Amino acid sequence: MRSFFYSIKQAFVQINRNRTMTVTSLFSITAMLLILGMFFVVAVNLNLLTQSAKDQFDMVEIYIADDTSDENITAMRDSLLGLSYVSDVEYLDKEDAMAEMKARWGDNGYLLDNLSQNPLPRSLRVTLKNIEDSQKVVDYARAFTGIEEVKYGQSEVEKILKITNAIQIGALIIIVFLIIVSVIVVSNTVKLTVLARGREISIMKYVGATNWFIRGPFLAEGILIGLMAALISSGIITGLYSLIESNMSEKFLVMLSTEMVPESFLSGNLMIIFIALGVSIGAIGSLISMRRFLDT
Repeated sequence: MRSFFYSIKQAFVQINRNRTMTVTSLFSITAMLLILGMFFVVAVNLNLLTQSAKDQFDMVEIYIADDTSDENITAMRDSLLGLSYVSDVEYLDKEDAMAEMKARWGDNGYLLDNLSQNPLPRSLRVTLKNIEDSQKVVDYARAFTGIEEVKYGQSEVEKILKITNAIQIGALIIIVFLIIVSVIVVSNTVKLTVLARGREISIMKYVGATNWFIRGPFLAEGILIGLMAALISSGIITGLYSLIESNMSEKFLVMLSTEMVPESFLSGNLMIIFIALGVSIGAIGSLISMRRFLDT
């Protein structure tokens, strides 16, 4: 325990002595984590949007023209139910469609109360037994008279998945590069401290100090720098996301029919990831810098 507190105390002393390099290391790790945070925010919201679209994979929606008779709609429904690959067909009138839209908008559903008339069409919602049969239902339904549109979201979801995968791959490449740069910067910072205390380290080894006792302060220094960077970057990302969410959540909901990931969920997970990365980068950078000066 005495060795632990000694390492922490010496780490603060070393950080104060090497303020310029400490700030450089802090800036490097913070910048890396901020970039990671931006990709993380985009990725989790894209994943939510993708999942929302995936929920429509087993469903084809047939929008019915306003002048279509009830008898024609019933005939369509019966015809679809006769298909072997159709599980169920649900009819939604205008009121049902509006009620569903309000439920999807959640707390913002009241915005729809100001509409002068209900613009939503009637529809038949076809549930499939197998997703692979979706195109068969689409082609079959398009032959009906009295419909406006047949909607199936597979192509949109595939596009979203491609975008999500591209962002994830690009983010991974950038983050790996930035992590390497951050480790090198932290390593050089600690290495300067080691060089400045070279004589002291030699004396400590001469009197019998273990390698890990000597490493302790430098390891603590790297961890503290990484921890500070993690707290700073997570605070900045959380603040910016909270501001964006408060100003854009309604627009996001209207345009994409899905909500943004809540700030409370994102901030907690982001801080855990940032602390783990920041501390790891600081620790690895410190250990690498000591390899030349101590036996491993």
